[in-house]
Amino acid sequence: MSASTSGTTSVALAGADTSRRTRVRLLIVLMLFAATTINYADRATISIAGPDMAKELGLSPVQMGYVFSAFAWSYVLAQIPGGWLLDRFGVKSVYAAAIALWSGFTLVQGAVGFFTGFTAVAMLFALRLAVGLTEAPVFPANARIVAAWFPTKERGMASAFFNSAQYFATVLFTPLMAWIVHKFGWHHVFTSMGLLGIAFAVLWLQVIDGPRTHASVNEAERDYIAAGGALLEMDGRKGGQQANTGKTLRELLSNRMLLGIYIGQYCITVLTYFFLTWFPVYLVKERGLSILQAGFAAVLPALCGFIGGILGGVISDMLLRRGFSLTAARKIPIVGGMLLSMSIIGCNYVQADAVVVGLMALAFFGKGIGALGWAVVSDTSPKESGGLSGGLFNTFGNTAGITTPIAIGYIVQTTGSFNGALIFVGLNALVACFCYLVVVGEIRRVELKSV
Repeated sequence: MSASTSGTTSVALAGADTSRRTRVRLLIVLMLFAATTINYADRATISIAGPDMAKELGLSPVQMGYVFSAFAWSYVLAQIPGGWLLDRFGVKSVYAAAIALWSGFTLVQGAVGFFTGFTAVAMLFALRLAVGLTEAPVFPANARIVAAWFPTKERGMASAFFNSAQYFATVLFTPLMAWIVHKFGWHHVFTSMGLLGIAFAVLWLQVIDGPRTHASVNEAERDYIAAGGALLEMDGRKGGQQANTGKTLRELLSNRMLLGIYIGQYCITVLTYFFLTWFPVYLVKERGLSILQAGFAAVLPALCGFIGGILGGVISDMLLRRGFSLTAARKIPIVGGMLLSMSIIGCNYVQADAVVVGLMALAFFGKGIGALGWAVVSDTSPKESGGLSGGLFNTFGNTAGITTPIAIGYIVQTTGSFNGALIFVGLNALVACFCYLVVVGEIRRVELKSV
């Protein structure tokens, strides 16, 4: 080979190397997955600690329902302010502060074990309110980051992946937390999870940035995601739209498509909060398992929910690649998954514990497939107000965190069993199907008139 030919080949290879796309977006979604796993594990601490805590503090089912719901009261009320903070001050810093704060409040919950009576209950309720308040910006931020980093054809999978972390949190942490309760006492669950979250907040600041400014992304990846419909900016338009926040909210709420998505998310999230709050209690009280057995029994439904969550994103993105419309690609997994999740009602008609766990696993597999709401938010949110739109979506969804634990508490106390509670959960899945089939219509990005 001549020197000139060799030199030409070297230049060509160098050019190929520099044009090769980086895959920083995969690291980004992995960080979202880890953050969401810790987020949901901290929410679930109360359900794992619940049976022993109720016994020690003397709580009735209704009182347990209110304690379970404390997180959601502040979480819901802070959604719109949290979305505004994201648009105003930026995703990276607001998210890091949220992780550190909610983990700190989780850590302090361990101190409730040193108090008794009303003081312990009031302290626990207040700290759960604080956790809800500080977790509020997380999911709107996740949706904003996915919209910035991922082209439309990859967005379903990315959103499903981080959203499936709610099930992975149970797979990974429920047996561990149950063992901690069994071995050391319920208050140590809060201490260990709080320390883990604080350490992760430090890592977040080192890894996360937008695609325009991230040190590891190259121009080829940036061009690829931009050409595919990514927004590139993680943050909203700082300053300009803030004076129109009220008008923007009214415009979002008056949009039939968005309203159908919001109400559908409420119904879907009923299943989530049953699993996060009452499911371990159901296994202990209704099925007679120990808390350690319940912790391990909860793994199979959670694992199936995780697999279903990943599969829902795969199906949606596959349908897009095969030429289906965005509307069909999102609705088919959502409606099919919700219909499958109604199998939870079947637990009322079987006796064997293994069959009950199997039906729960099938229900949460379906719920996982149908949990594409955050992909839909990334598809539909106005470019200028992604945080605000995501906050409004999460407000509706997590209102179920208030109503579901309380409603189930009253059903169980009134009837003496969980039969009516499981019917309540299953019917909400049916209403979610109605919303997406009848109310939502075509899925498309909203263009605001108020900015």
